[in-house]
Amino acid sequence: MSTALNQPSKVSKLLRARRFALMASVAGLGAVLLVAAPQFLPNQIPAIAHAEVAMRPASFADIVVKVKPAVFAVRVKVEDDDQQMSFSGGDQMPFPPGSPMERFFKRFGFGDMPNGRGGKSGQSHHFSMAQGSGFFITADGYGVTNNHVVERGQTVEIKTDNGKIYKAKVIGTDPRTDIALLKAEGGKDFPYVKFADKPPRIGDWVLAVGNPFGLGGTVTAGIVSASGRDIGAGPYDDFIQIDAPVNKGNSGGPTFDVDGNVIGVNTAIYSPSGGNVGIAFAIPADTVKSVVAQLKDKGVVTRGWIGVQIQPVTADIAESLGLKEAHGALVADAQSSGPAAKAGVESGDVVTTVNGAEVKDARDLAKKIGALAPNETVKLGLLRKGTEKTVSVTLGKFPDQKEAQVKGNDNGQNDDSGMPQLGLSLAPASAVAGANTDGVVVTEVDPNGPAAERGFKSGDVITEVAGRTVDRPSDVRKALDVARKEGKRTILMRVKTGDATRFVALPVGRA
Repeated sequence: MSTALNQPSKVSKLLRARRFALMASVAGLGAVLLVAAPQFLPNQIPAIAHAEVAMRPASFADIVVKVKPAVFAVRVKVEDDDQQMSFSGGDQMPFPPGSPMERFFKRFGFGDMPNGRGGKSGQSHHFSMAQGSGFFITADGYGVTNNHVVERGQTVEIKTDNGKIYKAKVIGTDPRTDIALLKAEGGKDFPYVKFADKPPRIGDWVLAVGNPFGLGGTVTAGIVSASGRDIGAGPYDDFIQIDAPVNKGNSGGPTFDVDGNVIGVNTAIYSPSGGNVGIAFAIPADTVKSVVAQLKDKGVVTRGWIGVQIQPVTADIAESLGLKEAHGALVADAQSSGPAAKAGVESGDVVTTVNGAEVKDARDLAKKIGALAPNETVKLGLLRKGTEKTVSVTLGKFPDQKEAQVKGNDNGQNDDSGMPQLGLSLAPASAVAGANTDGVVVTEVDPNGPAAERGFKSGDVITEVAGRTVDRPSDVRKALDVARKEGKRTILMRVKTGDATRFVALPVGRA
């Protein structure tokens, strides 16, 4: 019995044989899997890896050697009463006489410091030095920088990468895009760079080059973080966001792609602490090319104008207008003498297309119209109370910017009518001294109410509610009641603040 247990039986031999066969099969399968794995997976992964290696240079040195000579420092003499030296748009750096910092900046070409030092104490005018960067775009000395670098300049000089200094003439500026065109005097055969033919993609490598404080060219690298950024700088905001560290003195300097072409002009940084946090904004090359061409040809930039106040279509406004999605630009006001009003555009219209091209939002409409020339005729696609229309508008010339002045509220006659569901107190405009005779004046705003959240302020005038004109608070109440009965969640109001008009969607709330 024991002999039988110790010796392999036929059954045990059979089980062992099957186990070895199974192990061999698994091992064989593993070998097959290991060998065949690249065949099972698509070839995209190796291809992407190869593309990444191809796009990412082992070093940026070759690009730097190619483009750096075209980048220069801009030095602007600005008359100033604060007797301090200003760098790159407002950094005040006062140095005591004979200090190491004063000697340091004199060494790098600043000459005598301002505020009467260095043997010039008898001057009656005080000057500061603004600093920035720029780059040549032609061999005969045309160069680009930011408008904010040179806008207050009495004289402008540029210092090239090889240390030479040239006087520069400001050919023209465009404050709305923050672009300025310069022309170096007394030189020729300048090294220059070209603009890129196509916009960069998010994730592309970029190289920012500048000449901050005239200390010599600096180079930083990063990627494109985003495009189409609106930072509130103006009506034509369309910035490229990059994460390459950009110093304040690099304003006006170029951002390059890996081929050495300019994809943007550095113009702003986001810096809550005053230091660089890796968020910088550049004006796209296509915008710069268009502006520079006009500045070189005429010295000024002229833009098309249709004479409307516009605002984005928010989700609440879309719901109020019965739109399926929030898109297009809402006409808050069409100036009576403007091209759009003459063509039949009305307040409350939503502009959906320009010459057949979709209008994404209010900023997109401003950009599309601004890119066209005055006297050009365009076709605007409109949505008016659910009906599509097309009108032809002959563009006017963009007028000088008009600053809106907000009227105060002289609440001499306090005929308020409280509407707690909206967080508003209202009075007929005719009963409020200083107000117009039309509409309903906001006399008080609950800081915790829905109206305050949407920007209502005392002194605002409500002229329309749900497409109907209002003259008394009771008109507003009636419109609210109708909206509730129709099952609407929001109601659209037309509001004037000073000279500006906008539409605001407020929740209907409960009575």
